[in-house]
Amino acid sequence: METVRLGKTEIVTNRNGFGALPIQRISDEEAVSLICRAYDQGMTFFDTARFYTDSEHKLGLALKKVRDKVFIASKTAAVTRAAFWQDLETTLGNLQTDYLDIYQFHNPEFCPKPGDESGVYECMLEAKEQGKIRHIGITNHRLGIAEEAIESGLYETLQFPFCYLATPEEIRMVSRCQEADMGFIAMKALSGGLITNSAAAYAFVAQYENVLPIWGVQQAAELEEFLSYIENPPMMTKALQTIIDEDRDSLAGNFCRGCGYCLPCPVGIEINNCARMSLLLRRSPSELQLTEAVQEKMSKIENCIHCGQCVKKCPYHLDTPELLARNLQDYKEVLAGKAL
Repeated sequence: METVRLGKTEIVTNRNGFGALPIQRISDEEAVSLICRAYDQGMTFFDTARFYTDSEHKLGLALKKVRDKVFIASKTAAVTRAAFWQDLETTLGNLQTDYLDIYQFHNPEFCPKPGDESGVYECMLEAKEQGKIRHIGITNHRLGIAEEAIESGLYETLQFPFCYLATPEEIRMVSRCQEADMGFIAMKALSGGLITNSAAAYAFVAQYENVLPIWGVQQAAELEEFLSYIENPPMMTKALQTIIDEDRDSLAGNFCRGCGYCLPCPVGIEINNCARMSLLLRRSPSELQLTEAVQEKMSKIENCIHCGQCVKKCPYHLDTPELLARNLQDYKEVLAGKAL
């Protein structure tokens, strides 16, 4: 069985982490069955967030009897002290636990530090002193903030998108985390569904001994695929490398990380969310994305003037206007009742 050590946290866990974002889309009963199966077969790391509607609640139902045998990470998007404590107490209640193994700032637009105006990093320290959290982490989609977090020395883990579509800059970031003895948790190791060969995805990530991928699991068949890798982890082969090379050629321009470097848009398109809408519709409850407010945001794509500013600013060299157009088409089809 392959394991990963998450840096200075000293957490050691199976290389298959359970990403609990997609279980929002299934019932309590289905979710509990899935989570218990994952635990029984060797998964010990479970990642969720306060923002993931009832995901924490479902993990709490499933793991309350084995709490001391698993690692649970959650996240807060709070940017004020009051919101931080409210989120933490809600999360602990949902998870039916009195502590979190890792508590992470959820994709903040800045790197929280002691002495900044928000005061939220001090809240993390207080929560740690109280025993309510054991380790402090941060998640992000922006290279600049991720690099700032590594440089700061304030964080024990970084969660960042990482898969075989990664850029050289992202790969260097993984090495920087290892040098800093900082745990690296890889979200979107399947690129939100763009990558369909999980063996190739696993084999790529396994080349980096300090990286823990968290696989978004919603169906039993998906889970069984990853459980099979516990005893028989895929190794990089010529055949898998060929799949990776072909996917890099065809998919690299389709994956928006949501970093926001393309903003602001001159016509007000919320590019960092709208260009990922197809992925959001596939991986989280679609009704969350079909509100009038989100429909209004998506409709602004039709106002695109093709000025090219977003293309010039994108660090991943995406054809952003074309990507927005495809996401809008998917969105319209879901609004019309079609399943993706």
